[in-house]
Parts: sequence; C-alpha cells; structure tokens
Amino acid sequence: MKKTKFKDLLTSVDVLNTLHGGVSEPFLSISEQTGRREMRVRVPGVNKDALQIEIRDNKLSVFYLIPILSLDKVIYLPQVIYNQPIPYFVDADKIEAVYEERELLVRLPFNELSSGYNRKIEIN
Repeated sequence: MKKTKFKDLLTSVDVLNTLHGGVSEPFLSISEQTGRREMRVRVPGVNKDALQIEIRDNKLSVFYLIPILSLDKVIYLPQVIYNQPIPYFVDADKIEAVYEERELLVRLPFNELSSGYNRKIEIN
C-alpha cells in the first residue's frame, strides 16, 4: 500500500468543512497572455496576506492556513487552492506574484520551449 502524506490526505478530502464549519469558495482563473500565463486568485473572507505560494518538486501550490483549536493548542491546516505541476514550457525560476487590488496575480513566464522543440533526427 502506498504511503499517503497527512497533508495530501487533508487536501484530498473535505475535512476542513467539517472541522471548521465551512470555507470560502476560491475564485481562480488562468489566462494566456503574450509570453506568459497568468493566474488570478481571490478567496472571499480570507485576508490577502494569508495566501501563500510555494514550488515543491516542480509543483506550484497556492494555499492558505486555517487555524484549528485542538486540545487547547492551535494547529494550522492547509486549504489548497491550486496544486499542479509546472508545465515544461514555463520558466519556473521567473515565476512571480503580486497583488492587483483584491486579487493575487501569479505570472508564469514562458521559456524557450514554449514555441516547441524541433529537430531533424537522422536515421542510421
């Protein structure tokens, strides 16, 4: 049986809705611009400073932490908004994020592979 990480288990089932009494439905849109993709994120009722972005094992994650009181201790459980592999045609080193008004804007610039990889292969 494959080991499942506790964090992965929490994000795959809707435990936080049960424990915390519900969470806001996030707004997420992805669009393609010249030379990049843009992801816009907004979560009603969640302070913009609570949003976090990480790259781990070539996956881009956008999430925030929800404080839960358990046995008189506060523990923080992640509420994942986006967690996907970074496409091969995105330059992971140049990903940046800014706030535009009430939305988090994540810019994913394309790299040289965005126009495709082409070469002729000689047959021996």
